[in-house]
Amino acid sequence: MFGMGFTEILIIAVIAIIFLGPDKLPSAMVEIAKFFRNAKKTIGTVKDSIEEEMNVKDIKQEALAYRKELLDASDELKKATDSSQINSKLSKIGDDIIHDIKDKETVQDSEKPEEITFEKKNKKSKKKEETPYV
Repeated sequence: MFGMGFTEILIIAVIAIIFLGPDKLPSAMVEIAKFFRNAKKTIGTVKDSIEEEMNVKDIKQEALAYRKELLDASDELKKATDSSQINSKLSKIGDDIIHDIKDKETVQDSEKPEEITFEKKNKKSKKKEETPYV
């Protein structure tokens, strides 16, 4: 008990009998027992309140993390539903489409379409040109 052996407890009991006397010793033992019981009860209460406080702290941290996530999500939602940004993005897309169409038209205008006919081409006979030997 409390890291004390039997001999140490016996020495304390003998000293208590000498100082208190046999008539006051039982009432002193009862008071000491009450003191230790109250101390143990107080320590248990403090321990419970500390554990509760630590648990509240964890819950508070989780709540703050959820709040931050919700704020971030609401900001993203506001950005996604912001009409001015949507209009600017749509106008950029429209400009890109118009630019692509104009580019295709200019490419088509610059390329001459090849005529496709089903007529036979006449083969011209090629005359061999005589080259003088030097």
